[in-house]
Amino acid sequence: MFKRQIALVIYFLMLAYFAVVSCSIARTEVKTMEFFVAPGGNNDGDGSKAHPFSTLTAARDAIRALKARGPLPVGGVTVNIRGGEYPLSATFTLTQEDAGTPDAHITYRAYRSEEPPRLIGGKQIGGFTPVTDPAVLVRLDPSAHGHVLQTDLKAQGITAFGTSRSRGFSRPMAPAHLELFCNGQAMQLARWPNEGYTHIAAIAEGAGKDDQHGQQIGALEAGFHYEGDRPKRWWQTNDIWIHGYWAWDWANSYEQVANINTVTRLITTRPPYGLYGFRAGQRIYFLNVLEELDHPGEYYLDRATGILYFWPPCPIEQADTYVSLLETPLITLQHVSYVTLQGLTLEYARSCGITVREGTRNVIGGCTLRNLGNYAIDIAGGSEHTVTGCDISAVGDGGIKLDGGDRKTLTAGGHMAVNNHIHHFGTWSRCYQPAILIGGVGNCIAHNAIHDGPHTAILLSGNEHLIEFNDIARVCLETGDVGAFYLGRDWTQRGNVVRYNYFHETGGVGMGSMAVYLDDCTSGTTIFGNIFYRTQRAAFIGGGRDNRVENNVFVECTPAVALDGRGVDTHPVWHDMVYGAMKKNLEAMHPHLPPYSERYPRLAELDRYYAGATGVPPEGNSVLRNIVVGGKWLEIGWHAEEQMLDLRDNLVGQDPHFVDPGQHNFQLQDDSPAFALGFQRIPVERIGLYRDAYRPVLPK
Repeated sequence: MFKRQIALVIYFLMLAYFAVVSCSIARTEVKTMEFFVAPGGNNDGDGSKAHPFSTLTAARDAIRALKARGPLPVGGVTVNIRGGEYPLSATFTLTQEDAGTPDAHITYRAYRSEEPPRLIGGKQIGGFTPVTDPAVLVRLDPSAHGHVLQTDLKAQGITAFGTSRSRGFSRPMAPAHLELFCNGQAMQLARWPNEGYTHIAAIAEGAGKDDQHGQQIGALEAGFHYEGDRPKRWWQTNDIWIHGYWAWDWANSYEQVANINTVTRLITTRPPYGLYGFRAGQRIYFLNVLEELDHPGEYYLDRATGILYFWPPCPIEQADTYVSLLETPLITLQHVSYVTLQGLTLEYARSCGITVREGTRNVIGGCTLRNLGNYAIDIAGGSEHTVTGCDISAVGDGGIKLDGGDRKTLTAGGHMAVNNHIHHFGTWSRCYQPAILIGGVGNCIAHNAIHDGPHTAILLSGNEHLIEFNDIARVCLETGDVGAFYLGRDWTQRGNVVRYNYFHETGGVGMGSMAVYLDDCTSGTTIFGNIFYRTQRAAFIGGGRDNRVENNVFVECTPAVALDGRGVDTHPVWHDMVYGAMKKNLEAMHPHLPPYSERYPRLAELDRYYAGATGVPPEGNSVLRNIVVGGKWLEIGWHAEEQMLDLRDNLVGQDPHFVDPGQHNFQLQDDSPAFALGFQRIPVERIGLYRDAYRPVLPK
């Protein structure tokens, strides 16, 4: 018996030995081939660590040459990008010939623990001197004398200043104009007032009409009257812009001044105009006014002379100043697959950071994208792309666009935005440019931290997306009738799940905000296991059908759950919505045929309402097993009644036995009375960011 045991030991030791040898051989066979890129490198070199390339383009071309000689090595190819600055005067483009394979990925990454490489779409500027021109000094406020400096951009080779455009609600995305940055922060185009807003005093006489609420909206071409006499100080008005929420607190735009009558206080603007006209009392502020350069951090560009005027927020010798130049994305992937971009910093461009079109299984991981004119990352088409561990801030439009999958066939796209930190977004286009914009079918937004935005955090369209474990705070700060999470106006956009998220301390002006806003008859959405703390309307069902609000915690929300029946309102605005756009969207998906008839059989119940013209009521909604502490419980109205809801087993007005509500720990103790109602534990510990290879350190 003893000899047999010895033999077995020797046998297993030999197996272990051969396993180690086999793994060693396997590791040798799949060793990644490497190229290097470094500031000061030479594109005539071989791309080795000793003789690195100087540009990403040279490394890309070296990989193309490698592929032309045969298959990529099994371990793939890695381009190590040394720390430093890489100015880009054109987009770094990868196309189908630059793709990896399932067994041989291609990676462009920051090299080890060095400072991240910075891909710059702008140019560093200097040469600032005090303003001495009397014609300029007389226009500046006396308080600015001695503080405002000037520099000649044309003398530094910068002549492309970009075009100011009417950005905002319902405007096509376009590159921004030249912006100024100092010590990594965007500076403020000279404005009045310096903070907050002035207001429209009145609409032009005889130019108004009643809206659906009986309020007067002024005609676009007629202009509006402003408050006070501040414009009397302004010498030139040919390139002044006004940003405003002209008629509604959810629709902004930038309008260029055509004429200012300082006697009648009437301003007219140039086309293209905003969509809704002007309303008295609405918020506005003026931009690009030299006379208003009266505060640290403000600047003004004289486009005719190329002179940039700047009041630096610190001594100029301590200021690291850049202007944005590139009007195309810094990096573009076109029909590329199996490529990873890792650990890069992209900044100071007028357009997007990274765009991805089609392809499969590309990864953008651990990158920093900031100070960009449009979106940080824009993904459209393809399948299973992932954005993970990225830090995104100070973007003119939104953070991440994810659009993939086929709504006709309900084929999933499989894109993911995971573990990203997105904040201070929508710096120019203030409305409907969210931290994450998701469309298509079957994509996922998870474990992101999103905060400090003027409008919505997550804007959704499409089907069967999963929104989970996100921490969303301090959004909707500047707008009204807005949701931290938002979708609406399509019966067929079903199967979306919003679960295990933490919505807290949201803003909202005017008509206020919602945390989860199922607007304009959104249907078939599940809101499960979320925590809502100090939001306004937390879960809002705006006339939709077949929605579930279940197993959530509501703390100090006003109210926790709201329901209305706008789908049966006979006013032309709502009747036309239901029997016009929504009916058209419904028919486009052929709801009586697979896959919609099989996946969403309750769509067939709409037939009887479309056979008549009495509207569509909010049927099939359930509110089950929720916990409500403080604030207000239900708000039901506008053609809706409580009996329309399946309302059961909610814990309202009782102590749920939170672990530590004073420290915002809304986990339940084991003796919580909610468990007797069937409440399920919420995995709070999994909400928000986490550490991994792309995010080794959590942000403070």
